[in-house]
Amino acid sequence: MIKKYKPLSRRKPIRSGIKSSASANSPRTEAVIAGQPKRQFPVETKTTYEKGKLRVMALGGLEEVGRNMTLVEYDNDIVIIDMGLQFPEEDMPGIDYIIPNISYLEKKMDNIRGVIITHGHMDHIGGIPHIMGPIGNPPMFMGKLTAGLVRKRCEEFNKCPKLNISEIDENTRLPLGRSFRIEFLRVNHSIPDSFAIIVHTPLGAVIHTGDFKIDYSPVNDKPADLNRIAQIGGRGVLMLLADSTDSTHPGYQVSESSIGDEIDRLFESLTGRIIIGTFASQLSRIQKIFDLAAKHGRKIYLQGRTMNNNVEIAHGIGYLKFNQRILMSEGELKRLPDNKVLILGTGAQGESNAFLVRVVTGEHRSITLKSGDTVIFSSSVIPGNERSIQSLKDMVVRQGARVIHYEMMDVHAGGHAKQEDLKLMMRLLKPTYFMPVEGNHFMLRTHADLAEQVGIPKENIFVADNGQVIEFIRQENRTIGKLTKEKVPTDYVMVDGLGVGDVSNIVLRDRRVMAEDGMIVAIATIDSKTGDPIGNPDIISRGFVYMKENRDLIEKTRMKIKKIVKDHDTRTPADDDYIKNKIRNEIGQFLFSQTKRRPMVLPVVIKV
Repeated sequence: MIKKYKPLSRRKPIRSGIKSSASANSPRTEAVIAGQPKRQFPVETKTTYEKGKLRVMALGGLEEVGRNMTLVEYDNDIVIIDMGLQFPEEDMPGIDYIIPNISYLEKKMDNIRGVIITHGHMDHIGGIPHIMGPIGNPPMFMGKLTAGLVRKRCEEFNKCPKLNISEIDENTRLPLGRSFRIEFLRVNHSIPDSFAIIVHTPLGAVIHTGDFKIDYSPVNDKPADLNRIAQIGGRGVLMLLADSTDSTHPGYQVSESSIGDEIDRLFESLTGRIIIGTFASQLSRIQKIFDLAAKHGRKIYLQGRTMNNNVEIAHGIGYLKFNQRILMSEGELKRLPDNKVLILGTGAQGESNAFLVRVVTGEHRSITLKSGDTVIFSSSVIPGNERSIQSLKDMVVRQGARVIHYEMMDVHAGGHAKQEDLKLMMRLLKPTYFMPVEGNHFMLRTHADLAEQVGIPKENIFVADNGQVIEFIRQENRTIGKLTKEKVPTDYVMVDGLGVGDVSNIVLRDRRVMAEDGMIVAIATIDSKTGDPIGNPDIISRGFVYMKENRDLIEKTRMKIKKIVKDHDTRTPADDDYIKNKIRNEIGQFLFSQTKRRPMVLPVVIKV
């Protein structure tokens, strides 16, 4: 069926269903869906875009792994690629995750022609519930599995509008606005329905690979069509934006099918319970585990809300194939012999509330580790999680179980292209300009070096920061690109509970101070007329010192607070703010002189 879409309007929101032809004053946006004949796009005259500028910028994903969101803008048309989240760093206590800053788009909502999602991982879809409403809920385009995952995530957020999602595949052709024509290129990743995005613009084609790897024998997926990639390169590519996550790793990425062979041999040698921790989004791995469990006569006990949700969604649309009888109940878990049990869950990164951590800490209601168990960490270590994972492994072996991880055996294949795969993609597409994306700055620089090795001129390689604008203009029958000094806002928007963006750097600083040196509350009661102290001040210490063992310090602090309150002109009423500031400053200095620690001092003045 052919769907027709009108450009985004705040007064007339786009709804799913059949649309009438666009008017003469509005851009045509007819999608060509798989199985339907190709439609001819309106022919634009050369002068229509002669003075136009093509602008490309990333609102996230150029200084971190995560928070991926890229804008392609030409005149009054904007296309958005991905809306991901970033997990908090160690110096962000209490923060759930971080999403892109969309302030640049707030005054341009009417220009947004569509949002395209490359695949269903949280660093590419996690920001959708928070962002789609504020930017006017434009139409969205993504693969079938990705659509299922996005809809499921948005069910958890009351403020997320009802999304207008159209499902696409590698045969879809999609005009958006007057300036863009979109094609999709199926690529391999650790989750099915991953696509590279080809944005045809008046100045040339811009390709965003999304997350990808070259896998000639993927599980439950088609291998990348290298012939089509080469054909696209032969037609000319203005700029390539390519995944840099594994750009620092030499060689080729391991095929998912070879990981299955290794796990198969491992299963043959194990007689106890097998407990596997992996990413809930690693659906190709999960399919292989289901196949091997059936082969070796084991039933699967699924653990983790996200794991259960993803398996349910993928199985419902046919992306995971298994007999429902392979899943066991809690009662069967207790009844079946160990050599018939396989437990599959999340937590291989040491996440505090995930399944594996709850097992080793004794908080899981039905599973405890015992001698004979084998725990397989079927995932690589995300940078920053090394300490948590090592601690988790230590606790596993202390309880008598055996640990197997990817450094001991090939039980994990990454979802990102390594150096030789990255160079192959660049050689096939032969872009005029190149921009590494999706990684820390060091990863981007390494990817840029690879681009030079395959012959892309150094001046045509743009290693940008978040928000930095790349601009293309037509000049003497050729398109010229440059990395400008213009930057749009990309500072962190932090999500903490139900709050979005209400936690500032000042709040984080206060949390870090309390985490490092604790806090002390000084409560002074004073006469409202004379300002004299009534009784001795009360002191509460949290995370600073244990009061019973530091009575001398607490008493000195109490007397110093009392002296500060007394030290004022008795002819005038005491000023609350003056007393609070004086307590905060002088008690802070006093405690530092006594302990070399700087707790947060919270003065409370009560007038009676």
